[in-house]
Amino acid sequence: MEKLAPTPHDKGLDKSLSLIKEGYQFIPNRTRFYQSDIFTVRLLGEQVICTSGKEAAEVFYNNALFQRKGAAPKRVQKTLFGEDAVQAMDGSAHEHRKMLFMSLMTESRLHYLADLTKEQWQSRIQRWKNMDSVVLFDEALDVLCRAACEWAGVPLKEAEVQERAQDLWDMVDAFGAVGPRHWRGRKARARTEKWIEKVIKQVRAGKLKVPEDSAVFAMAWHKDENDEHLDTHMAAVELINVIRPTVAIAAYVTFGALALHQHPGYRDRIQSAQDKDVQWFVQEVRRYYPFAPFLGARVRKGFIWNDVRFDEGSLVLLDVYGTNHDPRLWEEPDTFRPERFEHWEGSLFDLIPQGGGDHYEGHRCPGEWVTIEVMKTSLDFLINDIDYVVPKQNLSYSMAKMPTLPESGFVMKQITPQT
Repeated sequence: MEKLAPTPHDKGLDKSLSLIKEGYQFIPNRTRFYQSDIFTVRLLGEQVICTSGKEAAEVFYNNALFQRKGAAPKRVQKTLFGEDAVQAMDGSAHEHRKMLFMSLMTESRLHYLADLTKEQWQSRIQRWKNMDSVVLFDEALDVLCRAACEWAGVPLKEAEVQERAQDLWDMVDAFGAVGPRHWRGRKARARTEKWIEKVIKQVRAGKLKVPEDSAVFAMAWHKDENDEHLDTHMAAVELINVIRPTVAIAAYVTFGALALHQHPGYRDRIQSAQDKDVQWFVQEVRRYYPFAPFLGARVRKGFIWNDVRFDEGSLVLLDVYGTNHDPRLWEEPDTFRPERFEHWEGSLFDLIPQGGGDHYEGHRCPGEWVTIEVMKTSLDFLINDIDYVVPKQNLSYSMAKMPTLPESGFVMKQITPQT
C-alpha cells in the first residue's frame, strides 16, 4: 500500500463546540495554523476532512468523486433545505431535478423579478417618510417575500406577509444554530410546508390559475425521471427552495447597505456608473461578507489527492468563507475593494459564496443569478431613489453566529425620496 504523508489532525475528542464558538473562522483558523489546505477533525462524533482553496473546490465539485446524499445533517434538512430535496440528490436524478430550477432562470424571468423588487422597494417610500426610523433587514424580508411570491405565482395575503417572511428567514437562520433558533426554524418549516402544499393542491385541482412560466406551475406539474409527478409534499419542498433563498437575499442587501455606509466613496462611483461597476460592487459584497461558512459532501469512491487518502463515505467540508478570502486568489482579501473584479476572469472555483462548479451539471446554487439581480436592483434603490441618515448604532457582526448580520439590522432615519 502506498505510504502517504500524514494529514494534519486537530486533536481532541470532538470539536463541535469549537465550531459553534468559532463559526466562519473554524476552518480558516486551522488551515493557517497547520499551513495546509487539508486537515481532519472530529465533528458530531464523526471523522471529517476539511479542505480549502480553489484546487480543493475543483476536486469537491467532481461528481465522479463526491456525492451529496447523506452529507447534509438531518437538522439542516429539517430546517434549511427540506428532506430529500434537490440539494441531497446525485447523478441523473439530480441533473433532471436541477434542470427544473434552471428553467426558471431565463433572462425575461430575471428581469421580471428585478422589476417586482423595484416596485416593492418604491412602495415603501411614502410609509417610511412618516416613520422615525426603519430597520433595513426587516424591510428587506418583507419586500423580498412579496416579490418572490408574486414572481413564483404564490398567493400571499396581506395579513400574512410578515409571518411568512419571518418563517422563510427563520429556516435560513437555523442552519448553524442550536437551541431556540434551531427549533424556530423547524416550526417555521412545518408551517411553510403546510401553506405551500395547499397551494400545490389548489393548482393541481384547477382552483388556482397561475402563469405557465411561474415556479408554482413548474413544481406542480414537474415529472421525475419515471415520468411521474412529484408528490404534493416534495413539490412544496422544491417550491420553497425557490422562494426561501430569494427572501434570504435580505442578508446580502443589508451587507450591501453596510458597505455603502462604510465605504462612501463607492456610492458616488456607482450612482452614475455603468452596469459593470454595479456588478463589481455586488460581487465584492458577496465575496467579502460572510454568509455560507462551508459546504459538505461525501466521498463517492475512495481516491488520493495531495497525498491524502479520501475513503469512501467520508464526510468532506469545503471552506466557502476561507476560499473567498484566500490571499493566493484575492489580493488583500480582507480589504473591501470592488475594482478587483475588473480583471477577474470568472473562475468557477474561486468566488464561491453560493457554491462552485457548473450551474447545470453540478450543485452550484441555481439562484445565484437571482441574488445578483436582486442585489443590483436593491442597491440602485438605496443610491438613486432615496436619501437617508444612518444614525449611531451597532453595525458589527459576529463571526461566530451562522448566518450572521449587523447587530442593528442597519437602521435608517430621515428617509426622503430623491427628486
